[in-house]
Order: sequence, then structure tokens, then C-alpha cells
Amino acid sequence: MPDGLWWLPSLLVFGAATAALVVGMVALRRGGARRERAALAAGAAAEVRAKGLIVQADNALRDADRELAFAEAQFGADESRALRGAIDSARAWMREAFILQQRLDDADADTAAERRTWTSRIEGLCISAIGALEDAESALAGRRRTERGAHAELPALRAQAGRIARRRVEAEAMLGRLATRFAESALATARGAELRIDASLAAATASLDEAEARLARSEPAADLLGSAGDALARAGRDLDEIDALELALARAQADASEEAAALDGELVAARRERDAQEDPDAAEALGTAIGTGSAAMADRAALAGDPFIDRDRLRACRDRLEVARAAARNAQGRLDGARGALGGAIAIAESQLRVARAAIERGGHPVGADARTRLAEAERQLVIAHQEPDPVAALDAARRATSRASDAEALALYRGF
Repeated sequence: MPDGLWWLPSLLVFGAATAALVVGMVALRRGGARRERAALAAGAAAEVRAKGLIVQADNALRDADRELAFAEAQFGADESRALRGAIDSARAWMREAFILQQRLDDADADTAAERRTWTSRIEGLCISAIGALEDAESALAGRRRTERGAHAELPALRAQAGRIARRRVEAEAMLGRLATRFAESALATARGAELRIDASLAAATASLDEAEARLARSEPAADLLGSAGDALARAGRDLDEIDALELALARAQADASEEAAALDGELVAARRERDAQEDPDAAEALGTAIGTGSAAMADRAALAGDPFIDRDRLRACRDRLEVARAAARNAQGRLDGARGALGGAIAIAESQLRVARAAIERGGHPVGADARTRLAEAERQLVIAHQEPDPVAALDAARRATSRASDAEALALYRGF
């Protein structure tokens, strides 16, 4: 090749590479376009579905607007507040859905990813709107069913009020009979229930009268009937409480008799324990509990008119007496345990004292004052252990004597070296 054409091979190489690059880019672009067209075609079904939801939600919104007008005329604005709120929310969601649908319908080309995102958002907005409207309208339909049943519920509640009024008269007669046998304090709960029954009956009657007047004017009355039903239910519970009083009084009398018999037996046992008790504090506490229990037994006749108070007082006295007896038994057990251990503790202390004395004597003059002081204290504590009448205090002294004697021995051995 002539020297003037030395650049020709390089030019051919660069040209071939450029051509290959151009062909590759064209192929890549064509492949991307094919994939984009495929994605757009795949999303077409979802877009059709979204358009159907828009129509469905818009029709539901229009129906709800008409339903709101009927509801406000029938129940008033306050009772229709839930439906109005659902309509406002649905309308806001639908505004956004229409904007997104307009973007999908524009002539400007959109990517498949954008169209999928907008379509999915439209579906979610429409489903939310339809669901909110259906829930609100369902609640309103339930209210209408309740109102339709109000005409049948009113006479049923009137009959229930009549039955409760008759039971109220019977309860008053029963309480009159019980008042001849029991104190007024035993009937206090029932007297309070009587007052509540009268108030509940008055409230129920007023609600029923107003409900009847509203129904006559074709106005809503379910709320008044609900209030009347609640008041009658309260009155019924209070009447049940009064009806159970006679049985409760009889049960309290039987319980009081059982408590009295049990307390009498415990008082006898507690007096024996008090007389045998060596601990003065325990004996005093036991004596106080015995006095309280004896007073409760003596006052039973005065409390015969109120078996509840009689039973509770006897039960409280038994509880206090049981606590005092348990404390006395613990104190006596502590004394008996100390008494049983005292002999061994004194023997140990005496043995340790002998060992300490021997150590001091072997050490002679070098043994210092510390060891001798410990030994003297040990001897003093041993004397206390022999003379102390309280076995617990004597046992403590014997143990202190052993400890001081051990200290004296250790100090004597240390000084001896």
C-alpha cells in the first residue's frame, strides 16, 4: 500500500464499528418499542375495568345525593350526618379519579408504567367511594327498618311497663311485710331500689308518650323507644333485687347463727390459750380479741332485726380472734423452741469458755487486754443466760457468750505467738 494511504485501514475499522453501533441502537429501539406496545396492550383491560368502576361510582354518588334529601326530610340533618360525610368523601375521591381518567384519555402519549399507576389509583378511588356510600346507606336502611318496627314496638313496651308497675305494687307489699320482722337498715338497699324503679317508670312513660305523639305525626321515634326500653330494663333489674331480698335475709340469718356457734367455740379455746400463754404481749392481744368477740355475742339480741349486720360483725370478730390466736401460737412456739435450745446453747458456751480460759492461761502475761475483755464479757453473758427468765433472751445471751469466748481464744492464740 502506498505510504499516502496509511490511514485507510483505520478508517475502514472505524466505519465498520460505527455502522454496527447504529444497527444495534436501531434494533434496541425497535425492541423497546415492541415491549412498550405489548405493555400498553396488556393494560388496556385494566383501563376498561377502571372506566366501568368510574361509571358505577358516579351512579352511586348520584343515588346517594337523592337518598340524602329523603333522609334529611325523614330524620333530620343530625341523623343524616353520616351519609352526608360519606358523600363528601366520595365526591372528593371521584374528582381525583376523573382527573386521572382525563390524563389517560389525552392525545399525548403516556408510558405504560404511568398508565398502570393511574389506572390502579382510579380503581382504588372508585372502590373506596362505592364502599363508603354503601356503608352509610346500609346504616340508614337499618334505621328505617327500626322505624318501621316502632309501631309494633310501642304497644309491646306499653305492656312491659304495665307488668313492671304491677310488680312494683307487689314488691311494696312484700317490703311492708318484711318491715314488721326486720329493722329498716336491713331493707335500706330495697328502699333505694324502689326509688330507682319509680324514676325509671316515670322516664319510660314520658318517652313512650312522646314516641306515640311522634308516630302519630309520622316522625322518627326509634330513639325514644330505645330510651324507654332501657329505663324499663333498669326497673326490671331493680325489681329482681327486691324480689331476692327475702331469700337473702333468710340466708343471712342462717349464716349469722353458724358464725355465732363457731365464734362461741373459738372463744372457749382462746380463753384457754390466753391463760396458758407465757408471752405477755400475745396474751394481751388475745384478751382484746376475746373481749371484742364476747361483746358481739352479747349484743346479738339488739341486732336481731338486721341479720346482715349481725352476720358481718360476728364474721369480723372471728377473723380478729383467729389472727390473735395464730399470733399467740407463734409466740408460744418461739418460747418453746428457745427453751428447748437453751440447754445445748449454754453447754456450748461453757465449753468455749473453758477453751478460752486455757488459751489465756497458756499465753500468760503476753496475752493482752483485748482477749481478757472478751473473756470477761463471755462470762457475763453466760450468767445472764442462766438467770434470764425469758428463754428467748436467755438463748440470745448464751449465743453471745459463745461468740465472745471464741473471740477471746483467737486473740489469746494470736498474742501468744
